[in-house]
Amino acid sequence: MLDGVSLDQLRTFVTAVDEGSFSAAGRKLNRVQSAVSGWIGDLEAQLGVVLFDRSGRFPKLTSEGILLLADARNIVSGIDTLKARAKLMSSGLEAELSVVVDVFFPTTVISAAAKEFATRFPLTPLRIFVEGLGAAYQPVLDGRCSLGILASLPISFPGLVSQRLGAVTLVMVAAPDHPLAMVRQRIPPHELRNHVQLVLTDRSELMAGRDYGVMSASTWRLADLSTKYAFLKDGLGWGSMPLHMVETDIAAGTLVLLDVDDMPSTGHALPMSACHLASSPPGPAGRWLMDYLYEWIERIR
Repeated sequence: MLDGVSLDQLRTFVTAVDEGSFSAAGRKLNRVQSAVSGWIGDLEAQLGVVLFDRSGRFPKLTSEGILLLADARNIVSGIDTLKARAKLMSSGLEAELSVVVDVFFPTTVISAAAKEFATRFPLTPLRIFVEGLGAAYQPVLDGRCSLGILASLPISFPGLVSQRLGAVTLVMVAAPDHPLAMVRQRIPPHELRNHVQLVLTDRSELMAGRDYGVMSASTWRLADLSTKYAFLKDGLGWGSMPLHMVETDIAAGTLVLLDVDDMPSTGHALPMSACHLASSPPGPAGRWLMDYLYEWIERIR
């Protein structure tokens, strides 16, 4: 009966193949050769196929054995992974780490962190979501994400604990043929109001009735930053962008920095923090990610 196949039988089968003989498998498993032969014989009887050709000096896999070896390896590997993951979970490591990242946060930093995370926590799946404004806070507030890498907003969230990571620089830009790009002096607020501002829309209800960073009476609302970037380059309006996303365009002249009154010429610093529910502090993987991002931002300042 296949229901009687045991992990010991499958592990012995795989070890016999890897070691090249039943006697070597016995030494590897700290079992006598007769026990190894017995387990493999019982496995063959339960499967109804012959796994090894024993006519030579050393057992050789049959064609059926070759096909079933991959399945046996997958089962043994899966059980070993299950045991290792359960051991880590019992020590406090997260079963998985779900993180929502603000759309303004540098993707290159997140990518570098994920690469290192995969090495340090190979058994902990990492799930990354990218959102902006209140929609970035929502998954943390409702528990769908255990950690958020979030930009500051002009509203408070008493249930969240935050750790400052650093800041992202925001700059005002427009296409070189946009009317605002032609202004040869500091641009007053009343001049900005005369032109369409491209604004990210909040895909949550957290900031309903609030506008954040809106300076024009005429706005186009866009759901994602990549579309806003494309619209800016096509001259469809002006707006703010993270400097790390547009500095190449500024250097190439495909976007122009706008010298706006009430804003430093070097841009506006948007604070970024790692946030989590006060009732659900991060485990070892989450704490490591917070520390890694903080140290990375300190290095690139």
